[in-house]
Amino acid sequence: MQFDPPLIRARLVRRYKRFLFDAELDNGEAITGSCPNTGSMLGLTAPGSRIYLTEHIGSTTRKYRHALELVEADGTLVGINTGRPNRLVEDAIKEGLLGTLGDYAVLKREQKYGINSRIDMLLDDPVRGKAYVEVKNVHFCRQPGLAEFPDSVTSRGAKHLEELGDMAEAGHRAIMVYLIQRSDVDRLRLCRDLDKTYATAFDRAMKRGVEACAIRCKITPEQIRAEFVVPVEESGLNSVS
Repeated sequence: MQFDPPLIRARLVRRYKRFLFDAELDNGEAITGSCPNTGSMLGLTAPGSRIYLTEHIGSTTRKYRHALELVEADGTLVGINTGRPNRLVEDAIKEGLLGTLGDYAVLKREQKYGINSRIDMLLDDPVRGKAYVEVKNVHFCRQPGLAEFPDSVTSRGAKHLEELGDMAEAGHRAIMVYLIQRSDVDRLRLCRDLDKTYATAFDRAMKRGVEACAIRCKITPEQIRAEFVVPVEESGLNSVS
């Protein structure tokens, strides 16, 4: 996926109120922009960090002209926009990166299921049946080569795992996909010390038949794309094939 128009370079001044950030553009202009990530962004908000911004020119519906897209951290570019993963995973499925998930006849986004929920993707096929795909954005890294999820408590994430388990027990495929928006890692691990409840929900989901996989992205200031699948530690035999 190409960044069009091209991203704008800046330096982060601060990120605050979850939705906002202040920055200084390379031309010295001070700006306030929107942050398309309501999570903690742990490790990615250091003042002075090199950042890359999307610029919305001529928009009459946006309050802020600039939106945060990439942060340079630990010597690599990290994507923070949580609006990107679903599109990137859909592309990965269609390109055959996720095994037989690319063989389903129909792919629909944001379909109602469970209890007042929407699944990120519903795959359907007259022979294969249904496959429910939930996508989570990952950018947290504390150890070289290791991505971790989550970076803060996510009760919503635990709920999604429970509902995926319900689909698996009903006879459908249910897949948890972790989309890693950084290219300096080669595996993913659950962040059990930051959210024990989510880790417990993950363990239960695996026992109920939910599958899990992680996709690493390749990121440059010009584009972001799903690159290849990396192992999810502790997922046992429930890997996507």
